[in-house]
Amino acid sequence: MSDRDQYWMKQALKLAVNAWFEGEVPVGAVLVREDKIVGQGWNRPITASDPTAHAEIQCLRDASSRIDNYRLIDTTLYVTIEPCSMCAGAIIHSRVDRVVFGAREPKAGAVCSHQGMFELPQFNHLVEWEEGVLAEQSRLLIQRFFQYRRKPSMSRYMKYLEALKPSE
Repeated sequence: MSDRDQYWMKQALKLAVNAWFEGEVPVGAVLVREDKIVGQGWNRPITASDPTAHAEIQCLRDASSRIDNYRLIDTTLYVTIEPCSMCAGAIIHSRVDRVVFGAREPKAGAVCSHQGMFELPQFNHLVEWEEGVLAEQSRLLIQRFFQYRRKPSMSRYMKYLEALKPSE
């Protein structure tokens, strides 16, 4: 795990906090090319009334519009949670070179938890991937969110949220 990977994952975690405050599952993503953010996003399916508005999709859409190209070559996507099959497919089709994620998603993760989509030979683009960068922070953010949703007491859980906020 490189210092750069940790730096960019901290940026993704900050975006995940945005999702929390919108009442969305806290997942954030940044797309980086040449050490600059070219796209960013966080979960917004409820807010946007769009089942495809996952953090990764939002990020890919942002990057594609910024660079005016749907092919996002020479990029690394940092996302706090392992991508699902929909997001993994979009990542493959957009030609992202590398994905770095924090925590595994045991129910719907499609990179290593279940389908291994980035390693399937039938796709014409293979994505390099790495897991575990700031995994504990990513996992705790999700856990605390669902604890809060089950037993809402903002004052009790705000301290957890503040403790998870990455330092600059």
